[in-house]
Amino acid sequence: MQPRDLSSHAAYEAGRGIEEVARELGLDPDSLVKLASNENPLGPSPAAVEAIREHAGRVNTYPKASHADLIAALAERWKVTPEQVWLANGGDGALDYLSRATLEPGDRVLVPEPGFAYYGMSARYHHGEVSTYRISKDESFAQTAEGVLEHYDGERLVYLTSPHNPTGSTIELGDVEALADRTAEETLVVVDEAYGEFADRPSAVELVEGRDDVAVLRTFSKAYGLAGLRLGYALVPEAWADAYARVNTPFAASEIACRAGLAALDDDDHVRESVETAREAREYVYERLDAPTWESEGNFVLAEVGDATAVADELQRRGVIVRDCTSFGLPDCIRITCGTDEETRRAVAECNEILREAAG
Repeated sequence: MQPRDLSSHAAYEAGRGIEEVARELGLDPDSLVKLASNENPLGPSPAAVEAIREHAGRVNTYPKASHADLIAALAERWKVTPEQVWLANGGDGALDYLSRATLEPGDRVLVPEPGFAYYGMSARYHHGEVSTYRISKDESFAQTAEGVLEHYDGERLVYLTSPHNPTGSTIELGDVEALADRTAEETLVVVDEAYGEFADRPSAVELVEGRDDVAVLRTFSKAYGLAGLRLGYALVPEAWADAYARVNTPFAASEIACRAGLAALDDDDHVRESVETAREAREYVYERLDAPTWESEGNFVLAEVGDATAVADELQRRGVIVRDCTSFGLPDCIRITCGTDEETRRAVAECNEILREAAG
């Protein structure tokens, strides 16, 4: 007995963790700086940590009430009905729900290249097929409706990422609306706003209220600092409401995740500080890194460093972990997560020294 043919499925390549790198290099984990996975350098919302402590003794029960409470709170936050909030085990869980609700075997999805690998992975898991559109370095990674439509051929799902990972570019709300207007009636435009809190622009949730062909993804992993709890959600058209109960995993988010999410949602001070920390770090990288960068609206900066693998490996040996973007099809770029002031300064200084040494 064997699993089905998975030869067309690529494994997700996550950023390396501190403990893993420390063991490999024989270094003290406390001496390492991890700026590879776009995690929040300030840690989780303090209110969420307190909620985790408070509710830890209740994990013997299923999260029925907390699940409903978090959905209600998110619905109020985004001015949608509770039925439009599809709570999930991380943003990738919400992607799976959309795939389950949308794709028949052989249906195609259109995904950005470079981009988040799980868009295509989720489609293939659900027996869909994947087409791509290019977000081009030659065009400074600009995102437009026309750029997507050039590659559109009736796909069932079209994925947009705003801010885009790994480049940090965004797409204008007018372009999202134009794209939805010009695609087929049976096409759902999905706007992934995992980094939306860091962008100074309106959310595509504005379009969800009046349309049945736009959905938005959000997460607690980034600005709220809850990546380890795996908590995300989709905001879907009202006409899709009934589908959630038919496609979701029972109790899709844990009791602890839901309680932490409820607390974090009200911790505006932590979000503001997280956004400001990212903004200051981005500016520091733009100004001080001796390599070309692109303006980012996420909590990371993409930099062109030549041989990305060599630079990332040398940075790692010096105790700074960044993301080699070769896996994104950008072998000359690294992605630097916005850290604390100290972490960002250290990463820039070490990278500049490596670049100087490489230049001779």
